[in-house]
Amino acid sequence: MTAAGPPREYLDWSENGVSTSALWRSANGAPAPKRVVPVDDTITADAAYRLASQGVALLWTGDFQNARQILTALEHRTRPRPDKTQRTTAELFYRYRQNRSHRARILSLLLVPLEIGNIIGLRRAPDVVAATVDAYGSIAEASVVSLHEVLGTIGAHQWRTKGIRVAALNASIYPHYGTFFPVRSEYVDLVATAPLAAPRVAFDIGTGTGVLAAVLATRGVPRVIATDLEPRAVASARETVSRLGISGRIEVQLTDLFPEGRADLIVCNPPWIPATAHSLLDAAVYDPGSRMLKGFLAGVIDHLEPNGEVWLVLSDFAELVGLRTRADLMTVIDTAGLRVIGALEAAAVHSRATDTSDPLHAVRQSEVTSLWRLRTK
Repeated sequence: MTAAGPPREYLDWSENGVSTSALWRSANGAPAPKRVVPVDDTITADAAYRLASQGVALLWTGDFQNARQILTALEHRTRPRPDKTQRTTAELFYRYRQNRSHRARILSLLLVPLEIGNIIGLRRAPDVVAATVDAYGSIAEASVVSLHEVLGTIGAHQWRTKGIRVAALNASIYPHYGTFFPVRSEYVDLVATAPLAAPRVAFDIGTGTGVLAAVLATRGVPRVIATDLEPRAVASARETVSRLGISGRIEVQLTDLFPEGRADLIVCNPPWIPATAHSLLDAAVYDPGSRMLKGFLAGVIDHLEPNGEVWLVLSDFAELVGLRTRADLMTVIDTAGLRVIGALEAAAVHSRATDTSDPLHAVRQSEVTSLWRLRTK
């Protein structure tokens, strides 16, 4: 029996006295707006912002390039204002998340039609067929989507077409839409350099694009089982190992956390921030209540061979913004029946660590990613 998908939602509006409806689509799991009004090139940015601030979605019927200009204007209006108040790091992070949530909500409310064949039915609209097929599949019914999300699919498709170079693999990978892009090298390099004691079987839990599983295989692990609960990630990981020519050494499974059996080495790079995810894309970064981290540590012993080793890859970002303490992490590890036998650390080298305009610049500059080596007590 095939599992039921999410319920189909339709948007209804009136245009020139005619009632119209279309299927709501969101590759990021955004809920359908409650109220929709058609707008065109005559609307001003201030009027668009006022309506969006009231939760009213704006279905664009005019020129596509003008819609992009309105979206840019909305982006300007949702930028955080300069704040000279002395705030704690925790307060800065809270304000940052508030602004991100407000910004995402406002920008999501400018809508465009996506017609059968993945065509945006507006003047001067670009060809978005390949990008939107990646995100939504082939469109066989008149639909409405967020313009901001569509532009995101275009950017993701460009990354997918170009590929992301992974130095540890001496190769590029081509992530699918909706998977976490490994543009940060710290955690990959840690897995590529940690001491490896010739494991026969390794598990990569929450594999995403499959990059860590691929690193393990290229380091000589004869069998790697990679898991993820997101179908798009599983498809992306399978393509990664196929492109690299290592499918015979890596099996990718759709499952929550652990596969059946045991392994000599179990690797996990869970989402690093124990806070609520605002979209499906956020789920790669945000782990509400540390669900995945705690679930992984609580169950890992049952899947670990005697004298096996666990590699937990985790940033201290959550500690720096006051969402978790180092003592909290050590308690979870200890409660799981594990002990720390060593740790490798990598300082932040990604671009956001040098962006002084970021309100969390000091945090990102201080961030350290660790590979914790764990064994049973």
